[in-house]
Amino acid sequence: MLNKSLITIVLAFLCCLSLIAQDKTKKKEQLPKEVVIDSIVKISKPINPLSPAKAAFYSAILPGLGQAYNKKYWKIPLVYAAIGTGVYFYISNNKEYNRYRDAYKSRLAGFTNDEFYLDSQGNQLTTPRISTERLEDAQKFYRRNKEISLLVTFGLYALNIIDANVDAHLLQYNVDENLSLAPRYQFNEFDASSNIGLTLNFKF
Repeated sequence: MLNKSLITIVLAFLCCLSLIAQDKTKKKEQLPKEVVIDSIVKISKPINPLSPAKAAFYSAILPGLGQAYNKKYWKIPLVYAAIGTGVYFYISNNKEYNRYRDAYKSRLAGFTNDEFYLDSQGNQLTTPRISTERLEDAQKFYRRNKEISLLVTFGLYALNIIDANVDAHLLQYNVDENLSLAPRYQFNEFDASSNIGLTLNFKF
């Protein structure tokens, strides 16, 4: 009887040892040697708070330089075309203004040899092709156009600086897919009404 109970205890002890050993081997098999995470970590560029000020400063020194700093090279021809157009109209209007002003001053001095006293072949006329009153009107017209052209040119120059500054701000704008703001429409089943709103999602 004692032998049977002793054999039973020994067998039970061996069974427990075998179960513990099996658990340890299972745990060893379950644990991988290395952990691989299937995700790409995107490192965002650091924000430079002085970048917009630099772009604006460069555009103020030389139009188009701020656009080159922002690497928007296609805008440089547009900047020079816009400013060049304003300068062209200013020079053209200023030239016409001086032309009519010189003729007007010659008339006031009592001379009759200005260009409007001559025909197309250079012959002297008894009456001018343009009267003195018309010379005054022409001066006012071209002076106004000259001033408008100057204002437009300065406006385009300022727009070039503003564009470089805003562009530098937008280059640092966070457009990460983990941060999204989207409209949301939800139908309320309890009172049969619809709810419209915005949802802000941030994944991390």
